[in-house]
Amino acid sequence: MFKISDRIKKLPPYLFVEIDKAKRKARHEGRDIIDLGIGDPDQPTPAYIIERLYQASKDHSTHRYSLDQGLMELRQAIAHWYRVRFRVELDPDTEILPLIGSKEGIAHFPLAFLNEGDYSLIPDPCYPPYKGGTIIAGGNPYLMPLYESNAFLPDLSKIPLNILKKSKLAYFNYPNNPTAQTADKDFYQDVVKFATKNKIIVVSDLAYSEIAYDGYRPVSFLETQGAKDIAIEFHSLSKTYNMTGWRVGWACGNAELVSLLAKVKSNIDSGIFSAIQLAAAYALNGSQEQIRNMCNIYQERRDTLVQGLRSLGWQVTSPKATFYVWLKIPKLNKAIDSLKFSALLLEKADLVVTPGIGFGKYGEGYIRIALTVSTEKIKEAIIRLKKII
Repeated sequence: MFKISDRIKKLPPYLFVEIDKAKRKARHEGRDIIDLGIGDPDQPTPAYIIERLYQASKDHSTHRYSLDQGLMELRQAIAHWYRVRFRVELDPDTEILPLIGSKEGIAHFPLAFLNEGDYSLIPDPCYPPYKGGTIIAGGNPYLMPLYESNAFLPDLSKIPLNILKKSKLAYFNYPNNPTAQTADKDFYQDVVKFATKNKIIVVSDLAYSEIAYDGYRPVSFLETQGAKDIAIEFHSLSKTYNMTGWRVGWACGNAELVSLLAKVKSNIDSGIFSAIQLAAAYALNGSQEQIRNMCNIYQERRDTLVQGLRSLGWQVTSPKATFYVWLKIPKLNKAIDSLKFSALLLEKADLVVTPGIGFGKYGEGYIRIALTVSTEKIKEAIIRLKKII
């Protein structure tokens, strides 16, 4: 009927849309669904942030178009937060760009750099916009497998020379979605050497840096010596402050990379609602106690889930960060893939989990469980699993 572009044809199906359809159907049938699928915090945005939004939204000056560069108040708050949290110095004028959520910046960034035939080096399994943004920009994804045997870190030495010569971007995401794996400074130093040698831009996705347990504190790629010469880092208030629906995040790092993303965005959108920017700045500048409280909640849920799964005989690694648990599908009477296993859990136990294949072909054989439901619901989920596994 309508002729669609080759780029759209190349896009893989966005699995979360199909999962949402299955959830809606089950709920329409009156079933008691426990949703362990999507990574959307169940706790509300802290009241003091909502109050700041309310007050800012009453000021009619916030109702106009916002500047493409974002409010200086927000950029200064981001710079201060990075200085305190990571000891990284950022220039609010040139090295920070507020975004309508980090997802849109991650998806738009390849438009500034990729031409037909260029490659992005993309971990697999991964957050889907890394691949989608590359394809929409006309580039080719080259998959870097994340194997459990290598602690879910890519083996940069395995990338063929002919691919490296045509690669412009390399994506890294630690703490990682979906595997929950973390990376240390030694790994990042290797990444800097690799990217500098091969003239590749590093795209670091740091969305889960504040969700960590047992005293662990994730690092920023920008802490690494030489990183700011070759990298842009994306962050978000979505997970840190339970603000997924607010759509506010940022890009920071190398000034030239930030400015080129800003050039793309200036031709696509008109910036974040100013009242939301003021509320975001207030969140970053204020007490971080709610983050500690949130991590305590997720840690209790993590421990409940991990202990419950182990009691069923599942082999589970307890994550140090993110609110995900990534685990191998247990051996059943017959071999079963992640889509079929996820469908089985929905059909037999009214449980929603995310099949690993939704994050890429190297995610097959795994499922991802999100800790975004109450401890009581997690306990109920274990009871339901016990009846069918």
